[in-house]
Amino acid sequence: MLKSLITTEEKNTRKLAPLHPGEILREEYMEPLGLSAGKVAKAAQVPRTRIERIVREEIGITADTALRLGKVFGTTPEFWMNLQARYDLLVAKAALAGEMKGIKGIV
Repeated sequence: MLKSLITTEEKNTRKLAPLHPGEILREEYMEPLGLSAGKVAKAAQVPRTRIERIVREEIGITADTALRLGKVFGTTPEFWMNLQARYDLLVAKAALAGEMKGIKGIV
């Protein structure tokens, strides 16, 4: 089960913590299929440590890795890149929240 659901008091809404693509890889692909990082890495022809670091949410998914995971799991590279882009934007939005309040539009 994905661990990212959190509740905040802000406007009585539920917000999701940024969902790292490594969590999707681990929870939706590797665990249900009984795959190890080594097996995924071998199929994708990448170092095992790359897959291990992604599923531990230490590093993100690059275009190279997205292409490979798309081929291995029968998805598109865009699926993996969109997960990464969304994660990066949500993390940046949270980090810059205070600073963004001071930015005004000019159009």
